Amino acid sequence: MAEYHYDESGNMAVYFLLTFLLVILVPLTLSSPASFRRKQGKDGCPCQQCVDHRANLQQGFLNPKARRRTIILLVGWTFSAFLAYRVASAKIENKVYNPFEILGISSGTTVKDIKSHYKKLSKKFHPDKVKLGMNDTIEAVQAKFVEITKAYKSLTDETIRENLERYGHPDGRQEVSMGIALPKGIVEGRNRLYVLAAYGVIFGAMLPALVGRWWFGNREKTKDGVNARSAAAFFKSLTEESGIDEVVGTLGKSFEWERSQLKSKAAELDELESRIKAKLGSKWATLKQFAEVGKEQYETRRRAFILLYAHLLRLSISSSSLRAEQSNILLQTPTLLNSLLNISISRNWLVPTLAVMRLHAYLAQALIPGESSLRYAQLPGISESEAEVLSRETNALQDLVQTLEEKGDGRVGEIKKAVSKWGKLEIVDASFKVIGERIVTPLSIVYLVVKLRISPPTAEVSAKPVGAPKNGNDEEFLISRKDAEDMPEGAHDGGWAHAPHWPANRKPGWWIVLADPKSLRVIVPPMKVTDVPIADPSSSRDYRSYKLQFQAPQNVQSFPWRLHLVSDTFVEEEATQDITLTISQPEQEQEAEDEISDPEEDSLAGQMAMMRGGTVKKRQDGDDESDDESSTDDDRKENEDSSDSDSD
Repeated sequence: MAEYHYDESGNMAVYFLLTFLLVILVPLTLSSPASFRRKQGKDGCPCQQCVDHRANLQQGFLNPKARRRTIILLVGWTFSAFLAYRVASAKIENKVYNPFEILGISSGTTVKDIKSHYKKLSKKFHPDKVKLGMNDTIEAVQAKFVEITKAYKSLTDETIRENLERYGHPDGRQEVSMGIALPKGIVEGRNRLYVLAAYGVIFGAMLPALVGRWWFGNREKTKDGVNARSAAAFFKSLTEESGIDEVVGTLGKSFEWERSQLKSKAAELDELESRIKAKLGSKWATLKQFAEVGKEQYETRRRAFILLYAHLLRLSISSSSLRAEQSNILLQTPTLLNSLLNISISRNWLVPTLAVMRLHAYLAQALIPGESSLRYAQLPGISESEAEVLSRETNALQDLVQTLEEKGDGRVGEIKKAVSKWGKLEIVDASFKVIGERIVTPLSIVYLVVKLRISPPTAEVSAKPVGAPKNGNDEEFLISRKDAEDMPEGAHDGGWAHAPHWPANRKPGWWIVLADPKSLRVIVPPMKVTDVPIADPSSSRDYRSYKLQFQAPQNVQSFPWRLHLVSDTFVEEEATQDITLTISQPEQEQEAEDEISDPEEDSLAGQMAMMRGGTVKKRQDGDDESDDESSTDDDRKENEDSSDSDSD
């Protein structure tokens, strides 16, 4: 019968604890921020401002959240290494009895050889003949000799050998001992009260609280990861004409439920708000009205809104706690804007959809939303006031660089570095395609294939003209399930974008939006693309293809649409192209209609075709005359025949 006992040595508890720790530490380590797992010094914008920014982000201990995560990982893996050492050095007590191993012979040894070998061991290990060493005891020597004798008899004595074969031990049936992975100290009588208290706290309080928090927390969240009340506020506040200021106000409302109330000195926020008001003037009151932050019960919303605009105005914050709170708010905005974008797309509204997309770039570059005249303030060393003046003098980045070079401006070197990997997107080609067809027919599955590349606006790295792109691989790409082609061989993207004011490394991305410019409607849900290759004059193919799928309309006509490509990182860096979708009848139907002649105008079929708006064959004057002449001749002949019959 099996006998159960607690693991007094603690070896089985070590196995259990090590397994439990690895289940937690491995996913936590794999999900650690990219800054801990990837070297970023050379992968990105080479300007000094971005290099310093990436270096600060790599120092995880500067971020309180990253610091806590790092400490937890270090302590966890250190303790796991200690447990692994305990497991490796633990003695195994449940070893299978093997008399051949005890005697030091192979399992196929004959009885004669076993007896001969035993005699040699007896002379060597007999207690009367062994000389005790410094660390040896007579008890250990006697135990060793008894073990050798028992192993010898189990191989030569029939009764003992039968016990070994039937029960696995020369002494016959043995009790089965099974340990439980609990150290002895946990179940001792004097510790019983503490153990029961610990079980009650863990399973009676902590576990139900954790499950309840997870359950009710998921019920409060939408599939986009935002609070349900935030999504409701988005749905109610967003309109078809919402501009970027209204979108910012709508975003500000969500912080009432997305942020918890944090305690800090009210004077710090009041002073920060006064600085914002001094810069924006009366516009600040309008923005607060959009976000509804004037009431006292919306204090959390007010805090977040002030910190958000402090970032957009690039105002310095002396309080470290406010800076940390501002960073958390900014890192939360992409999730909130994604939810807001989905609500706008579900209604097919173009104006608020583009406004939400553009707001991503204004937040990334810390610029006032809607102020396109400040676009040059994205570049290193250029202030907002100077950007307004430069925007009136030049219209393109390459012109700005040339102007600064002519003036001998010392900042032009750093500006060139930033512009060298700027995210200026170029549409190489855009067309509608149907698998296996030359034309687009009604209700067919249509693919909008867009070929893109990044062309930095500097003369040194400008790309050569592509001309007509090769479409040899389009059919294979359309059949595949991928939304984007594989990167061309040898091609590379720009790495981390130029975004020194964003509190994290930022990878540039773009939305592909197909819209109707007349009705201001989004035709198909936008597609987010990343990893666009940089133009390379030495490469035969330096672009990448992306596709959007939708069903063609059922009417045979042309649809003049517009293709928008909106950046989520760079302000005023958009590309547009007018594109027309032509729906044609299937070729077989066209051929069949060509074979059937149009009905005549005065026939019944012709009259019905005219009522339906179809084409008919016009009646010729010659046909009328021939008909009249033929009828006259027939009448004349009938009259002659009748006169002949009368004369007769």
